[in-house]
Amino acid sequence: MRRLAARGAAGDAGEVAAPAADSTDCARGRHPSSRRLIDLCAIWDPGVFLPAVGWKRASGFARRRLNEAETLNSVREAQLELLEAARPRGPGSRERGPVLRMARQQQPPPWVHAAFLLCLLSLSGAIEIPMDPSIQNELSQPPTITKQSVKDHIVDPRDNILIECEAKGNPAPSFHWTRNSRFFNIAKDPRVSMKRRSGTLVIDFRSGGRPEEYEGEYQCFARNKFGTALSNRIRLQVSKSPLWPKENLDPVVVQEGAPLTLQCNPPPGLPSPVIFWMSSSMEPITQDKRVSQGHNGDLYFSNVMLQDMQTDYSCNARFHFTHTIQQKNAFTLKVLTNNPYNDSSLRNHPDIYSARGVAERTPSFMYPQGTASSQMVLRGMDLVLECIASGVPTPDIAWYKKGGDLPSDKAKFENFNKALRITNVSEEDSGEYFCLASNKMGSIRHTISVRVKAAPYWLDEPKNLILAPGEDGRLVCRANGNPKPTVQWMVNGEPLQSAPPNPNREVAGDTIIFRDTQISSRAVYQCNTSNEHGYLLANAFVSVLDVPPRMLSPRNQLIRVILYNRTRLDCPFFGSPIPTLRWFKNGQGSNLDGGNYHVYENGSLEIKMIRKEDQGIYTCVATNILGKAENQVRLEVKDPTRIYRMPEDQVAKRGTTVQLECRVKHDPSLKLTVSWLKDDEPLYIGNRMKKEDDSLTIFGVAERDQGSYTCVASTELDQDLAKAYLTVLADQATPTNRLAALPKGRPDRPRDLELTDLAERSVRLTWIPGDDNNSPITDYVVQFEEDQFQPGVWHDHSKFPGSVNSAVLQLSPYVNYQFRVIAINEVGSSHPSLPSERYRTSGAPPESNPADVKGEGTRKNNMEITWTPMNATSAFGPNLRYIVKWRRRETRETWNNVTVWGSRYVVGQTPVYVPYEIRVQAENDFGKGPEPDTVIGYSGEDLPSAPRRFRVRQPNLETINLEWDHPEHPNGILIGYTLKYVAFNGTKLGKQIVENFSPNQTKFTMQRADPVSRYRFTLSARTQVGSGEAATEESPAPPNEATPTAAPPTLPPTPVGATGAVSSTDATATAATTEATTVPTIPGVAPTTIATTTTAATTTTTAAAAATTERPPATTSGTKMPESAPDRQSIWNVTVLPNSKWANITWKHNFGPGTDFVVEYIDSNHTKKTVPVKAQAQPIQLTDLYPGMTYTLRVYSRDNEGISSTVITFMTSTAYTNNQADIATQGWFIGLMCAIALLVLILLIVCFIKRSRGGKYPVREKKDVPLGPEDPKEEDGSFDYSDEDNKPLQGSQTSLDGTIKQQESDDSLVDYGEGGEGQFNEDGSFIGQYTVKKDKEETEGNESSEATSPVNAIYSLA
Repeated sequence: MRRLAARGAAGDAGEVAAPAADSTDCARGRHPSSRRLIDLCAIWDPGVFLPAVGWKRASGFARRRLNEAETLNSVREAQLELLEAARPRGPGSRERGPVLRMARQQQPPPWVHAAFLLCLLSLSGAIEIPMDPSIQNELSQPPTITKQSVKDHIVDPRDNILIECEAKGNPAPSFHWTRNSRFFNIAKDPRVSMKRRSGTLVIDFRSGGRPEEYEGEYQCFARNKFGTALSNRIRLQVSKSPLWPKENLDPVVVQEGAPLTLQCNPPPGLPSPVIFWMSSSMEPITQDKRVSQGHNGDLYFSNVMLQDMQTDYSCNARFHFTHTIQQKNAFTLKVLTNNPYNDSSLRNHPDIYSARGVAERTPSFMYPQGTASSQMVLRGMDLVLECIASGVPTPDIAWYKKGGDLPSDKAKFENFNKALRITNVSEEDSGEYFCLASNKMGSIRHTISVRVKAAPYWLDEPKNLILAPGEDGRLVCRANGNPKPTVQWMVNGEPLQSAPPNPNREVAGDTIIFRDTQISSRAVYQCNTSNEHGYLLANAFVSVLDVPPRMLSPRNQLIRVILYNRTRLDCPFFGSPIPTLRWFKNGQGSNLDGGNYHVYENGSLEIKMIRKEDQGIYTCVATNILGKAENQVRLEVKDPTRIYRMPEDQVAKRGTTVQLECRVKHDPSLKLTVSWLKDDEPLYIGNRMKKEDDSLTIFGVAERDQGSYTCVASTELDQDLAKAYLTVLADQATPTNRLAALPKGRPDRPRDLELTDLAERSVRLTWIPGDDNNSPITDYVVQFEEDQFQPGVWHDHSKFPGSVNSAVLQLSPYVNYQFRVIAINEVGSSHPSLPSERYRTSGAPPESNPADVKGEGTRKNNMEITWTPMNATSAFGPNLRYIVKWRRRETRETWNNVTVWGSRYVVGQTPVYVPYEIRVQAENDFGKGPEPDTVIGYSGEDLPSAPRRFRVRQPNLETINLEWDHPEHPNGILIGYTLKYVAFNGTKLGKQIVENFSPNQTKFTMQRADPVSRYRFTLSARTQVGSGEAATEESPAPPNEATPTAAPPTLPPTPVGATGAVSSTDATATAATTEATTVPTIPGVAPTTIATTTTAATTTTTAAAAATTERPPATTSGTKMPESAPDRQSIWNVTVLPNSKWANITWKHNFGPGTDFVVEYIDSNHTKKTVPVKAQAQPIQLTDLYPGMTYTLRVYSRDNEGISSTVITFMTSTAYTNNQADIATQGWFIGLMCAIALLVLILLIVCFIKRSRGGKYPVREKKDVPLGPEDPKEEDGSFDYSDEDNKPLQGSQTSLDGTIKQQESDDSLVDYGEGGEGQFNEDGSFIGQYTVKKDKEETEGNESSEATSPVNAIYSLA
C-alpha cells in the first residue's frame, strides 16, 4: 500500500495578498562610506516608505536622530529577506496549485498600487515620493530626466524627426533646448514643436524642408523652482545612402593557383552599409576557406582555380534606413592554366592541385600585410581580428595569445577561422595575439598588438539625496576610463564655479559635501566626466523634506494565519526625518523584539512560529521629532487542515463496489472544500460515483476506473492531499494482489518532506512515500543532521512502521535540525530522501554533564582531567564549554576551577599520587548544567619505595622462606613485585633468577638446590612508572660454609608460582621438568627420584628442586587447591600434576554417582579447550599440552556450569632436550655394566686372595693409571648451575640420569692402608697392605657428594 500526503497554504500573511515579489528589488540601501550617503527609494514590500539619510551628523537636532537614520544602513539586506518572506508559506507541498491560484486572484488595496508603481519608477535612478495624493500635494521635488534620445541619433530623412526629452518633478518642470550650445528658439521655426507636458521635440517635414538643415548637437533643460536637470548632448544626423559611382571594369586575368583580391570600396553611408557578394544574376557566391569575404568587404581568393571563372562577381551594399540595395558592376575572371580542360571529375581528386598541374607554395598573408600590426578597441565593444592567407594548398588559420589563453567565454571564430571575435572587451583582453597560417609546404604567422582604451564608465554614479533639515550628505561622481577622464561639476545647468557661493557646500574633486542642509539647499547637480573617447552626464538632486510620520496602509487589517507557520506583519509608513517603528501587542507597554519575534530594520515584525497565544491585536507606532503615527493589525490563528484517514490502495474485481475514505480535520471557522482528482486531473463525478464529505464510492468498477485517486482538502488558507491507487482485475484474474507477479525491488526514496506543528522540543515530520516497487514498505528510518558540531554527518533519530507517513519527533534544544527519511522493505533500503528545510530549536541550559570524567597523571607532578565531549543534541545552546573543578581529597580545600572549551585540562605542580575530587560541569550561553557528580582522580605516579621488613628465614637446609611488607610510600598503584636472586659460594656466582609476583603477595617459599650455597635476594615493588627502590637480603650461612667443596648443582632452584605470581627465569636456568631425576646423596643413601613442577597456592609460592641432603624420598607433587568440603554441592581440592606435554587432574566433589564433569583449560594464547569426563574416571590426563606454557584450569558440572571449582594456574615443564638416547636405558650398556660388575667381582676376589698371601703391588703399575685432571671450570673460579655440560670429562662418570659428576683428584690409596700411612721402598714400590682406613669419617666436609665409584675401585686395585 502506498500513501501520500502533502500540504499547502496560500501564504503567511493571511488574506492580504502581496504584489509580485520582483518589486522588492527597488530598495537599494547602500552601505556607509566616506564618499556618499545611503540612498533609499520609497518601497512597499517591507511595508515602509523611507527617504535617504546621511552618515555624518554635523549640528542641530539631527544629532539626536543618529540611531534612527543608521537603521537604514542595511536596507538592501532587509529587502532581500522580505522578498523571501513575501512568498506563500505554510505546511504546503508542491501540489498546492489551486490555493495559490485563488490567492493571486485577490485584488490588492489602492495603496499597494501606489507603492508598487513607486518602486518601479525608482529603478530608473530617481527617488520617488509616495503617490498618495495628500503627500503629493505637500511634498516638492526638483526635476529628474526620465527619458531621452540616444547620444548619436540617426534619423530617416523620409520621416519626421523626433528628439525625446521627458522629466518629472513637483511642481511639473518646464523645458527648453539648446542647439550647438546656443539657445534654440522653438517658437521661431514653424516646423518645430514640443509635445504637451513633455520636452520632446517634433520636426515636421510634411510641408517641405530638408532634414539636413537640422543636423547638429541638441540638449534638453527641465526646470522648476527647485532646480534644473539636463539631458545628454544629442547629436542629430540624417541617414545617407549615396549611389555607387559608375565605372567600367576590365576582366581580371590571373594565373591558376595565384592569390586574388576583388575590392568592393562601397560608397560612405550613414550608418555604414552591409556588404555581400553575388553574381550579376543575383546568385550568392559560395564561400569556403579558399574563397571568403573579408571584414572590410573585399573578396579574397587564397588560390584561384579554373572553375572560378564560371561566374562573375558583384559587390552589393544594403543601407539600413532606406532599405535599399546598391550593386556594383560585376568583375569577370579570366584564369590562365596549364591544363585547359576543366574536367569535373578532378574536383573530388584528393590532390586537385597536382592533378591540375598547379605548383604548391608556402602561405603568405593577403590581409593584414607584413608580420606585425596593431589595433585599438574601446572597452565594452567587440574586438575583431582578421588574418587571410594565400598558398597552395589552401592554408589553415589558428589563433593564439601570447602569455595566456584565449578567453573561452568571450572568444569565437568566424569566416572559416580567418577572424577572431572577442565580445565585450575589457582591459584584460589587451596584449599580443598572433595568427598562424600553415599548409604542408610551411607556415607563417602575423602578430597583432591589441590596445584597449575606454570611454568613461561609472564607478560611483551620483544619486538623488532626500535629507531632513540639518543633516549632512554628499554626492560622489566617480568614473574611470582610458585615458583617465576629467570631472566637471555643474549646478542647475551652470558651471559650479560661476554659481552663487554656498557655505554649506564643499567641492573635493569628484565629491560634493553638504553640511547642515536647509530648505534653501535644494538644487539639481550635474556631473560631466569625459575623455577623448566619450563622455557621461548624470543628474542628482538634493531635496530637503520635513514631514511628520504617516501610515500608508489601511487601518485595522485582519490577518489570518495557520498554526505553527511563520508570518510577517508589515506597517508601511513615511516620514522625514526617518521615523522609528515599534510594535506592541494588546496594548502592552513592552516593545516586541527578541525570542519568537524579530523586528527588521524597516519596521516589519516577523513572528517565527505562530502559536495560539500569539493571537491578538498588534500596534505599530512610527515616531520622529515632528510627531508620531500608529496603525493596528488583528492577527487570528487557525488550525491546520489535516487528512487523518487517508484513502488506501485497493485491488478490486470488475463490477464490484469500491469506497475510498478521506476524513479531514480542519478549523471550524474556515470553509472546507473536499475534491477528488484522478490521475492528477479533476474527477468527473458520474452516475456510478457518489461523493460524500468523507469518502468517494465507485459502483460497478470498470477497467477505465483504474488509476490514482487524490483527495484534496482545502480551505482559503491551506490544503492537504492524500493519494491512493485503484487496480481493477478482469473476471478471470485470480490474484488478490496486483503486485504478486511483478518483480520486487528496493523502494523509491520518500519525497516532499514537510515540518509542521513546530514546538520547542518537538516537530511533526510528514513525507510522501515513494513507490514500494512491489514489496510493501515495512519501516521508515528518520535521520537528522546538524550544522554546528558535525555538519554533513547524518545520525539515526528514530524508526517508524511502514504504515505511517507522519510522526512527531522529539528534539533537543538549540540544534539546527535537518531531516531525511529512508524507506525499508524486504529487498533493502531506499536512497535517502532530499533533506527537509532546517528547523532550529530554541536554546536552554544543558540538562546533563560530560561522561567518562577521569583524572590521571601523565607525569609525576601533574594530573590530566579528561572527559567525553557532549554532542550537538546535548549541548542545548551556543558556546558550549566546561567548568572544571578540582581539589585535594584529604585536605578538603577550596575548589579550583577553570573554563575549558576542549575535552581535557592538565593540572600542574601536584604532589605524587594524591587523590583529587574532580567535577566537570557543562555550560552554554543559556546557563549551567546540573550539579556534576564528584569523581576521584589521582595525580601522576612515581617509583615506589623499597618493600618494608624484608625477611629471609631458613627453617631447614631444603627451604628458604621470604616475607615482606608493602612499601611505606607506594607512590602509585602497585602492579606487582620483582624478586631477583642468585646463588653464590664464596666468589662463585650462579645465574640470576627473576620472579614477578602479584601486588597482594607478601610471601615466597623456595627449595634449595643444594645445602652448601647461599642466596642473595633483591626485592623491589613496581608501579606503572617502573620498579622502585630495592631491598636486599642474603640467606643464612649453613654450618659447613667454612669448607665449601660441594660442586654446584646442575639444576637451579625451580620456583613454583603462587596465585597471582608469574615465574620468569633465564632460559638456561629453567628447570620445570617432571622427568625422572636421580638425586645423588651421601654414601649409603639411595638416589631419590622426584618430579619438579610449578605449584599454585593462594598466598605462598613453594619451590621444589633437587636436594643433596639426606631426606625421605620425594613424592610427585602438583598444583593443588586445599579446600574443605562444603555442605552444598561443590567441587574442590583440584590437583594438577603436570609434565612437559601432559598433566594429570584430580578433584573432590559431593555429587551423586554418574555425574558428568567438564575440565576446561585455557593456554597463554587464550585458546580454550574442554574435556567431558565421568566422575568415576579420575584421574584425567590432558595430553595436548605444550612444554613451558602457562594454563588456567577449572572443573565444573556438566549439568550446571554455575557449579565450578576455583580457577587455578599451572605451568608445564620445559621439555628436556637430548639429541641422543639416554645411555642408561640402552640394552648394550646394561650388558656392558653387568660384565664390568662381574669383572670387578673377580678382581676383588683376586685382591683378597693376594692380600691374604701378602703380595706386593709395584708402584709403577699404579702410576701407569692416568688420573683425571681437575675440572677446568674450577681453575677460573667459575661456579655454574647450568645443566648444559652433559658430555663426559676425563676422569668423570655419567650417572644413570645423564648428569655429569666430577671425579675427585685428591683421593689417595694411602687412605686404604691398614694402619697409618703407606710406606715406599727405595725403588718406589708400595710397602704395606691395601687396607681401608678405619678412622676415616663417613661424612667429611671436603668429601665428594657422589657415592664411591666402582671405577675408582678398579683404579685402586690396578
